[in-house]
Order: sequence, then structure tokens, then C-alpha cells
Amino acid sequence: MASRPENVTERDLASVIQPVILGADYSAYAYVRAFREAYGARPIICASFDVKSISRTRFADYRVVEGIDEPEVLLATLREMGEELCSAGRLPFLVTCGDFYARIVSQHKAELERWFYTPVVDFAVLDLVTQKENFYRVCDEVGVAYPRTRFLDCSDPSAEADDSGFTYPLVAKPSNSAAYHYAEFEGKKKVFYVDEPAELRRIFDALKRSCYDESLIVQEYVGGGDSHMHAVYLYADEHSDVSFCVCGHVGLEDHAPGAIGNAVAMTGEKNPELEEAAARFVKRVGYHGMGTFDAKWDERTGTYKFLEMNARPGRSSWIVLLAGVNFARVQVEDVVLGRRPERVEPSAEWVYVAAPRQVIERCMPAGALRDRILAAFRERRASFALDWRGGRDALAQRLWAYVNFYHQISKFKRYLPDGDAS
Repeated sequence: MASRPENVTERDLASVIQPVILGADYSAYAYVRAFREAYGARPIICASFDVKSISRTRFADYRVVEGIDEPEVLLATLREMGEELCSAGRLPFLVTCGDFYARIVSQHKAELERWFYTPVVDFAVLDLVTQKENFYRVCDEVGVAYPRTRFLDCSDPSAEADDSGFTYPLVAKPSNSAAYHYAEFEGKKKVFYVDEPAELRRIFDALKRSCYDESLIVQEYVGGGDSHMHAVYLYADEHSDVSFCVCGHVGLEDHAPGAIGNAVAMTGEKNPELEEAAARFVKRVGYHGMGTFDAKWDERTGTYKFLEMNARPGRSSWIVLLAGVNFARVQVEDVVLGRRPERVEPSAEWVYVAAPRQVIERCMPAGALRDRILAAFRERRASFALDWRGGRDALAQRLWAYVNFYHQISKFKRYLPDGDAS
């Protein structure tokens, strides 16, 4: 059997590195750009279906692998690919876009590292931070606030939807998003906003009948619209010290059922309070790698409430590039070269968008944040995650990217007809 090359020097990286990306969301395209700018590399993207706005790029080899989100198919694909690449003298570098990909790779990391270098966090840590019961326990330990929470056991057919002590509306969401990926039921959403007890019972009963056997989280609703949301993207080295931390202030989120919570407008900001809270968390759990946090500002208490951590680059990883940090290079130098990343101070002078200006004008409440985002449109500084300006990607990629972009107009008319709350 072949195995990955060892003792690779920085000078050799550009000639031997072969990035392999699992998944095809916005973060996959951010990885394509990052690897090309760092090493001139052309990644292999493996996905379960054809996402045209990404598959048409000339900077990656896009492969549709039926059933690749199933562990058996994914592992067989990676074993075969690893053998092929290592036999050809390549250095495979494996990254993930999606919780279920990250979880499978992390579970089988010891085997896969025969062929692949990977920055995916070790499973004991990944399992700790992505199981939300554990996430909130650690928040308590390090003094990080979060919404009042209860867990309902979806593996118990006789369990009842206990909402005692809560006031509606509530938020309900799966405690394990990787396991939830495989659940199928009518009305499935990424996050549920629940207005009455009967609605909570319907959701809980549907989950109990599905293959999902983890917990359903029931939380108090932290008031305020999308502009109260904040994102934290960071990288922690082997000592769990933060190498970079990019904070974004969300202006508007997607409201389609399968994409609720994905930012479609966000600006950079310096936020020491969020940075310090995230740093305490990753230090406490011994985290090593790229991770993201979601938090919401609670006007009632004057605090940020942390909602979750993703043990992978987030969907909006384009913002890290906008902040001046090539996160692919950081990971490669750490994992392959064993070089401890130097602390980087990212820029906050960026605006990220995934929807046209007219969506922002109609849906965002008036205020300084909206003004900043609209000014970036006027000044042509607003950056769309599938629009690599200066990258000279293929015409077909750019065409499908703009189909994706302008499709948001009809989506927001359907799912957010009255605009967002202040």
C-alpha cells in the first residue's frame, strides 16, 4: 500500500500538494481560491450532486460521487483516491465542508492519515464541541452566556415535548447536526421557530419517527432580528492558542427552510468580547484547527449569547479571505510543515454578501449596519462568495454564480415577504 510523503519542505509544497475537498457549499469555493492563491493548486472536489456554480470552475476537478455522504461510500472513495494520489507521488490534503463529512473523517482519522494530511480536529474534541449538551456545559465552565435550554430525547418514543417554564416563541433545533443530515420527514428545517405548544409536539413527534435518535434542543428565543447575530471564525494551534480570529456582524440571514441562519450580508468588526470568549472556550477543550461560533446579542441582558460551535470552516469562510488571511495556507503549514502559526490580526474592512442590493434594501431595517452594506454595493466593495474578482474563472462558473445570486430575490420574497425585524 502507498502512503503519504513525509518530511516535505515548504519549497516542495507547490509541486506536490493535492487538496481534496469534501462538499460543495460556499466554503468549498473559498477553499478553491485559497489553495490556488497559496500554492497554485487545483483541488479535487467530491460532492453528492452537481452544484453548477462550483462544478463549472476551471480551478478544480469536480467529481460527483453518488452516496458520498454515507460513511461506507466516503471511506471507500478516500481509500482508493489516497492510494492513487500517493502512488503518483502527490501529497493529499483533505478538508471538509459539512458537519457530517467532518464527523466521518474525524472518526476515521487514524486510518485516513496513512494517505492524507488533514486539519480535521480529533474525534474526542469534535464530539465534545458538536454535541450541544457538552457545548453548553463548557460554556458554563468558561463563563460564556447562552440561551436557557432544555434537551428532549428523540430516541425515546414515549418522551413528551416538555416546554414547562418556557414562554413562546421558542427555538428548536437538533443537538447533532451531522446525525440530523440523514433524517427525512415532512417540514424538515435547519432551525425551527416555534409559536405554540402544538407545533413543538408536531416537530418532536416527527423527529422521533425518523432515524434521528439524538436530542432536540428547545431554547428561549433571544429577541431581535438578524442584525443581532454575530459570527466568529478562528484557527487554534496545537496549544489551543488562537492564531487568527475574524468577527463578522450579520446584517441579514437566509430564511429558506433548509438554509435558515446562513448569512447573506455581513460586515467585519473588531469585537474583543467575542474573541476573548471564543478563545477561552477553545483553550478549555484543547481545540486544534479551524472552528466557527454563532452568537446573538441579547438586548435584555446586554450580553452575547453563544448558540453553537462548528468544528470546521463555516459556510461563509470567504470572509476569512476578505479579512486578509489565507486559511488554507495556515492549515497546511501547521499540519504538514509542523510550523506553529504566527498570530495574525485580520482586517475588519470588508463586506460579504450573498444576495443582491434590492434584497438588502427591502429586508434589512434602517440603521448604520444597513447603510454600511449598501455603501459597499455602491462602491463595488461588496464581495459575493462565488464571485472571484480577478480570478478569471470560467464563464460558465460566473454565469451560474449569478443565477445563484439573483435567485435570492425571489427566495426572499417568498420566505421573508415583510422584511426582517430590527
